[in-house]
Amino acid sequence: MVKTKVHNLSKGVKGWVSKPSQPVLYDRQIVWLAFGLMLTGLVMVTSASFPISTRLTGAPFHFMVRHAIFLCLSLIAAFVVIQIPLARWMRHSVHLLLIAMFLLLIVLVAGHSVNGASRWIPLGLFNLQPAEVAKLSLFIFMSGYLVRKNDEVRDSFFGGFIKPLIVFVCLAFLLLLQPDLGTVVVMLVTLFAMLFIAGAKLTQFLSLLVAGIIAVAGLIISEPYRMRRMTSFWHPFADPFGNGYQLTQSLMAFGRGDWFGQGLGNSIQKLEYLPEAHTDFVFAVIGEELGFIGVVCVLLMIFALVYKALNIGRKALESGEIFGGFLAVSISIWFAFQTLVNVGAAAGIVPTKGLTLPLISYGGSSLIIMSVAVALLLRIDYECRVAALQRGDKPAKKMPSSKNNQQESDNHEEE
Repeated sequence: MVKTKVHNLSKGVKGWVSKPSQPVLYDRQIVWLAFGLMLTGLVMVTSASFPISTRLTGAPFHFMVRHAIFLCLSLIAAFVVIQIPLARWMRHSVHLLLIAMFLLLIVLVAGHSVNGASRWIPLGLFNLQPAEVAKLSLFIFMSGYLVRKNDEVRDSFFGGFIKPLIVFVCLAFLLLLQPDLGTVVVMLVTLFAMLFIAGAKLTQFLSLLVAGIIAVAGLIISEPYRMRRMTSFWHPFADPFGNGYQLTQSLMAFGRGDWFGQGLGNSIQKLEYLPEAHTDFVFAVIGEELGFIGVVCVLLMIFALVYKALNIGRKALESGEIFGGFLAVSISIWFAFQTLVNVGAAAGIVPTKGLTLPLISYGGSSLIIMSVAVALLLRIDYECRVAALQRGDKPAKKMPSSKNNQQESDNHEEE
């Protein structure tokens, strides 16, 4: 009997290894990339937050436990979001945008202030950052707008191009009152990229791009603390114990990392030399502990996720899933640009902006919203695959819910 069980077990393992997996209606590579980034984030947040957690709470794993809770909430949120058809997101895109604006107003009235910035709404378990909600809400709204007004975007300057910019200006005004210039820049770059992909005229695009650059430059010049960030970014070692302190400590972390790093947990800069080591500058700790090889591996995972999102967007646009295509493209640009800004700030390439590293940095709002964005990518890919199967005359009885979702989307587009 024991021999029979061993034989059956070995046969099952052999079959699992040798036989190809069954076809599925979602991109498993995105799932594994997201899980890999989340696990990397949990390990690095644990390592980077150990000293400050001990000093602030007396419990060395305080931030690790909180980050693990955020991960669980993120997975629950992603599981719920992936069940919702894209047609419903498109139908309620305006409502989501209004909710985001309402949250931005609340944070100005009753927000929690940290380091002079009022960006969080206390919710007990964690502090909600409405700016993260505003990003995703704007991209969902813009995806729906580009579906409804695609011809106007191509032909009309005011009707198709200026109207979405008015919506952006309203959000930007509320964000700048916090203040949060970094989020405004991410939203502006992603919005311009979406309009360009939608077919806006090149002259209009370039003129507004120049206007946007001038506006951002004006916002930097108008605030002394932003100018100090710019000057410290240009010459951080000119004032290594003042305005350039954070950047010099971050560069020292990268310098100590060398090729293979000092080893996990052996960072010196995280011993409260480097401020925000577990949030905005967790990438510097990765560079110090895991070295150049670890940095490259993390960046490859993030940009593999970005590439997959772009590929999903391209396939969706080609198959006629216009809303899903624009949304997938916006998510890919959002993740890519925010990664470039975070990594660039840690490496001294761009000024510090206070943006998190996607799916890695400590922060409940950022982790949950970006997990929701990944779930939306999976939903877009799922609906594209279902539509492809239906076009191939596959039996509809195997996918009744997906067929209803597709009919609901078609009815909405006809409206």
